[in-house]
Amino acid sequence: MFYKEVAVIAIPVALQGLITIGVNIADTLMIGMLGERQLSASALATQYLNMFHSFCMGLSMGASVLASRYWGMKEFRSLKKTIAIMFRCCLLMVLFFTATTLLIPNQIMHMYTGEEDVIAYGVQYLKFCTWSYLFYGMSLTTTIILRSMKKVKIPLIVSVLSFLINIAGNYILMFGKLGIPAMGIGGAALSTLLVRIFEFVMICGYLFVVEDVLRFRVRDLFMKAGDLFPEYIRIGFPVLVSDVVLALGNNVVMMIIGRMGAAFVAANAITAVVDRLCNIFIQGVSQGSAVVTGNTLGRGEVENVERQGWAFLGIGIVLGLASAVILLIIKEPVIQIYHLTEETADITRQLLWAMSLMVIFLSANHILTKGALRGGGDTKALMVADNIFLWIVSIPLGFIAGLVLNMPPFWVYVCLKMENPLKTVWCISRLRSKKWIKKINAV
Repeated sequence: MFYKEVAVIAIPVALQGLITIGVNIADTLMIGMLGERQLSASALATQYLNMFHSFCMGLSMGASVLASRYWGMKEFRSLKKTIAIMFRCCLLMVLFFTATTLLIPNQIMHMYTGEEDVIAYGVQYLKFCTWSYLFYGMSLTTTIILRSMKKVKIPLIVSVLSFLINIAGNYILMFGKLGIPAMGIGGAALSTLLVRIFEFVMICGYLFVVEDVLRFRVRDLFMKAGDLFPEYIRIGFPVLVSDVVLALGNNVVMMIIGRMGAAFVAANAITAVVDRLCNIFIQGVSQGSAVVTGNTLGRGEVENVERQGWAFLGIGIVLGLASAVILLIIKEPVIQIYHLTEETADITRQLLWAMSLMVIFLSANHILTKGALRGGGDTKALMVADNIFLWIVSIPLGFIAGLVLNMPPFWVYVCLKMENPLKTVWCISRLRSKKWIKKINAV
């Protein structure tokens, strides 16, 4: 029953992640047909959209800790207040990102490049993205809340349809089909906007109109929720801080890699795609474990949650080992797909070897830090642990190994990912202490 409960959430989330990767690949291929400058512009402009995505994910994942607990407790009024607070915070972020994209698109693009033609294409792309923040932010945060309520089918179905709409929209708008003038990179951005509107209508429409257990309606957006706000800040705010600071840290990691030469950058780009594919199911189980832990604690089954915590550690180790084996099997075929120089192929091979080692630790700690421990309400300790290990260990070690000692790529990658073994040890210690199970108050 326990494993089925996890799988019911993990599999749809993993499939959604796979579809998202498919959308990104399709966009890259189709925009690439317009030219390298347009492809570069869209990739750089998307970095600003990714910042918004990181904020929304941190905001909604923090809210989901409360939401999954209240769903298990059947404290629907507290759950409604949680959702109302989350949406209000989301709308504030929407306002900020919309205003900056509308008013200073040139300055935004200048943060990423100094090439004027790329900036011009990027501004054209951002012009249409300006109006997508509202629809994307609302649908993304609603999706996470629905998962907390174990309603995962609707977001999955919408993702499949969005994928098809995006491909059709790109083809028609970018290349001028069905009598519509060719819009180039602007067509790609407009297609994305139309997809965001579709997702908003379907996902938010389901929550606001169709869903009949919680029955959250538009009028609930304006309900008084001040009495829950301190609890929301106590539990949810550390998740937002943790995810945003981690995103900044990962950007620094990319800056280190970017200074290690074109061959290393190219090899890392190849391994990054493989890494995302191997981590899809790990991320699905992580979100599933957070929901299951929160729901179980909401029912008051503390001893059961303690056993589940150790079970999730075991699942993480097994998934990590399976991912390592898969990486070793596909290592050479992946290298052969690309037309690589001997130097780049050797670096790619070393990085995949290192990845196959570190993915075991990554899987074990990710399912706990982003899953069970987070679902238990241990968000403050996780905020500290996540960022201390990255900023104090991995980034300095990676800098020294790669840019000072010029160590082989295998050891540079290991150093850059050294937070994973350390976090795994910390997670085991945290499980043993039982301090990760926190009381969450309803109002």
